[in-house]
Amino acid sequence: MKPKVFLTRKLPPKAMEYLEENTDLEMNTEDRVLTKEELIRGVKGKQGLLCLLTDNIDAEIMEANPDLKVIANFAVGFNNINVDEATKRKIPVTNTPGVLTETTADMAFALLFAVSRRVVEGDSFVRSKTWSGWGPLQMLGEDITGATLGLIGLGRIGKAMIKRAQGFDMKIIYWNRTRLDEKEERELGVEYASFEDVLSSADFISLHVAYNQATHHLISEKEFGLMKSNAYMINTTRGPVIDEKALVKALQSRIIGGAGLDVYENEPHLEPELYELENAVLAPHLGSATIGTRTKMGMMAAENLVAALKGDIPPNIVNKVIYE
Repeated sequence: MKPKVFLTRKLPPKAMEYLEENTDLEMNTEDRVLTKEELIRGVKGKQGLLCLLTDNIDAEIMEANPDLKVIANFAVGFNNINVDEATKRKIPVTNTPGVLTETTADMAFALLFAVSRRVVEGDSFVRSKTWSGWGPLQMLGEDITGATLGLIGLGRIGKAMIKRAQGFDMKIIYWNRTRLDEKEERELGVEYASFEDVLSSADFISLHVAYNQATHHLISEKEFGLMKSNAYMINTTRGPVIDEKALVKALQSRIIGGAGLDVYENEPHLEPELYELENAVLAPHLGSATIGTRTKMGMMAAENLVAALKGDIPPNIVNKVIYE
């Protein structure tokens, strides 16, 4: 008999085919986030759970099914899962690292361009049918080529940003909790600076830190106050890294030039004022949203799940300690 699995939302076709071939699959057929009660009902009697970043998997959900053998997350991050509780129960938790690095870096650069060159504003202006033609002072933005890019965090996606920035002759400075050695800095073409110096020196600041207690509201009123008045904040990591209320004030008061956002503190809900601010470009969490990347993510999550159900150590396990 195939192992019983609950899937919280439909995945790309290739991943769905793999799951249907290898498991007795039950899934949420509605394109929405399930309630906690629905998650509990869904997981009962199942050996595997394949969930998304939008699903909060806590101790109560795990307790609803003592026979649960694996929780596979369709995401790189896993702060939506109580990993400590899973580890206590010897339940492996897996994620999908590496696969979305290039796609998310592309998105960060798309936001950087869109907000600094006022692409979204320009699109709305043309569509309004009030545009009367070219003008020498019309909708001036900021230069990207030759500007300084400040990276806060230098993991896989942060390093992918370096390659893109070098194509535009940008000076690249970075802050990371652990500094690289000088040889690697030279090879990458980056300069280390303090957290405060990155904020005060960069024309564009792109966030690439993991989300945890230490990075909650890493960027708030004080940090916006350090930035240049014509600098831009780009966030494709996790929404709560930025204090959204402080961001709104900084944008309204033109303390900073603008922001390009793909993630939000309480998504899908935003601070109401953000909807009205022309110096903010707002994307609906599209960082990994390409057909190729989402398919790779789906296959990785499904393969992690099936490996654990077969009794193997899954390739991308978060809590490997349970096998020690």
